[in-house]
Amino acid sequence: MKTSGRVLTILAVVLALTSAVGCSKLRARDQLNKGVQSYKNTKYEDAIEHFKNAVELDPSLINARLYLATAYAQQYIPGADSPENNRFAEQAIDVFKQVLELHPPKEQTVHSLKGIASLYFNMKKFTQAKDYYQKVAELDPNDPEVYYSIAVIDWTQSYQRRMDERAKLGLKPTDDLKDKKDCAELLKVIKDANQPEVQDGIAKLQKAIELRPDYDDAMAYLNLLYREEADLQCDDPDARRTDLKTADDWVDKTMATKKAKAEKAGPSGVVTMEKQ
Repeated sequence: MKTSGRVLTILAVVLALTSAVGCSKLRARDQLNKGVQSYKNTKYEDAIEHFKNAVELDPSLINARLYLATAYAQQYIPGADSPENNRFAEQAIDVFKQVLELHPPKEQTVHSLKGIASLYFNMKKFTQAKDYYQKVAELDPNDPEVYYSIAVIDWTQSYQRRMDERAKLGLKPTDDLKDKKDCAELLKVIKDANQPEVQDGIAKLQKAIELRPDYDDAMAYLNLLYREEADLQCDDPDARRTDLKTADDWVDKTMATKKAKAEKAGPSGVVTMEKQ
């Protein structure tokens, strides 16, 4: 009888714990649903509190963490460099990283990686942003937007570095580098850093267009990157002219593609799929 009593006591404890866990999970989902409603109504501060409650009640509820990270990210204003604003981005990144530590399914992993990469990009932490976009490319190699994003980072860093050095030489952005001394000074400073970025950016955009042939934004950046390469060829006039011609060709292709897409979309602005 004593043994039976102990067994019954243990069973009662197990049932009580199971019930408590089940109750916590239900409360967590209730908080998640309330958070989603607040999020949809753009009440992000209320949403954050609900999502935090959901995570506390059920740490395994990945969607609650994803929503929490996204709500923090919504509070972040790109370009507004203040400790309070940057804190929202840092909190979002931290929670996205928590999601990754739970080894979620591919779709949620990709969403988290893209979220981190985008936030780092907006914070102008380009090295970290590029690292995370590379992780997405490894996980989902058929996503053209990832290659485009990496190329935009390549161009941003290359362009800023080149403009800074041109300014030091007293050159405007559109001034030709006809002076051999100016060309030599510019290349001495930027070539080793810019050339790998420019070549990487061009390759990434070509991959993006291969995956999405009408990717006009990628075409527009190819134009920009070939102009970057042209300045790196200031010591070779023929190569420079070739790069500028290629850049102009990509401008034409961009405009033609935009026009074709607009015509296909029609007055509604919605592209319709042709019947096969």
